[in-house]
Amino acid sequence: MNIDGYTRTCGLLGNPVEHTLSPVIHNTLSEKLGQNLVYVPFRVPSGHVGEAVRGAFSLNLLGLNVTVPYKSEVIPFLKEIDPLAKQIGAVNTLVRVEEGYKGYNTDMPGLYRAMCEDEVKIAGEKVLILGAGGVARAVAMLLAQKEAAEILMLNRSVEKAELMAEEVNGIAGKRLVRAMPLEAFDRLPKGEKYLAVQATNVGMFPHTEDVIIREDAFYERIHTGYDLIFNPADTRFMQMVRIHGGRAFGGMKMLLYQGIIAYELWTGETVDKELAEEIYDRLTSRLAAE
Repeated sequence: MNIDGYTRTCGLLGNPVEHTLSPVIHNTLSEKLGQNLVYVPFRVPSGHVGEAVRGAFSLNLLGLNVTVPYKSEVIPFLKEIDPLAKQIGAVNTLVRVEEGYKGYNTDMPGLYRAMCEDEVKIAGEKVLILGAGGVARAVAMLLAQKEAAEILMLNRSVEKAELMAEEVNGIAGKRLVRAMPLEAFDRLPKGEKYLAVQATNVGMFPHTEDVIIREDAFYERIHTGYDLIFNPADTRFMQMVRIHGGRAFGGMKMLLYQGIIAYELWTGETVDKELAEEIYDRLTSRLAAE
């Protein structure tokens, strides 16, 4: 593309950002849709996220993504916040408005769009969430919103999971989420099959042989496993699910669709399935080449 005085800029705030795949998504979208827009990662030192947001507005940046560790820390520096992002307690997309930015969470809509494409049903399902961090909380909120029948949050610290379960139940207005120690999975009924969402960073590159639960008996209870990690594309968790007869999916489509939804918010464009598939192929090729 030709960069000129009319070129708009979007970017990514995080630390680190050096290995992000987000420029593949957004710069390909600009190229294919004929938008005079470029996307650049910005590494923001600890304690400077407020300055980064104010500086981005002063420099006329159209929008921003926000990644770890700033998805919650950025909230006080926003002019507005979308109700879903407020409910989740995390923001990953900033859209320019008058006098500042409005914060959105496109991670969970992105995950839901990915699950729909993979034909993973939520309504009426019994679901296991592995982990009790910010991502697990957001997943629990999504599952509650999409009418899962039951949500069990398994975590090494059951106290942390219990606090999070109570918080999500309070927002949902019903007792839907229960906490369990990670090692207590054997209390689950042996004949029951679950949808499982792996919401920790265990198994992420370069620790690709790690898995949060190793026992075969756990995977025998899973009919579908969804690992939110996208690097590697095929995690040990996914392999274990498949070994025991379940379907398994990784986090690459979630990454793709959270980016597409952000781009649509920034530009007003609509990204069709064909273009989404082309970008997905570019993402998987880039990851394989690294």
